[in-house]
Order: sequence, then structure tokens, then C-alpha cells
Amino acid sequence: MIKPLENRVLIKMKEGEETTKSGIILTGASQEKPQIAEVIEVGPGQYIDGKLEPMIVKKGDNVIVSKYSGTEVKYEGVEYLIVKQDDVLAIVE
Repeated sequence: MIKPLENRVLIKMKEGEETTKSGIILTGASQEKPQIAEVIEVGPGQYIDGKLEPMIVKKGDNVIVSKYSGTEVKYEGVEYLIVKQDDVLAIVE
């Protein structure tokens, strides 16, 4: 398993829409990059001035992340993204 360090978050992007609301089928190139992801694992937090700042997001959360942020990682055939917690814009409840 991948365990992120410091304030990093391991996420798996949700699949993008393949059809529009009006029923138009989108090709792979025209699909907008999805921004909602599931948190798979989180790091312990980051030390600031000698004090550990805990993570806000937790495993299992659905989050909205900045477009084109993070580092793509393929592990055991599954594609993940490692982002800093600062790249997480919101938690979807």
C-alpha cells in the first residue's frame, strides 16, 4: 500500500461523465477532467514550528481537487494521484 508523507493525500479520481445532460456522447478527448476524488490514504500531517498540524481530510472522504494538480502514480494496475492537502478545495458531503 502507498502511505503518503507529511501533508500529502493519496486520492483516486472519480470517472468523468461520458454523456452530457442532454444526451450527447462525449469522446475521450472532449471529456472534462474530473475534479471529484475519493481519499484513499492520508499522511500524518505537517510539522510547522515544531508542532504537528493534523490533516483535515480523512480516508474515505470525497473531495474536490484543483485541476492538473498532484503527481500521477500507477500502483498494482490502479491509477492514483498524490496531492498536497492544500490542493484539496472542498470535502463533498
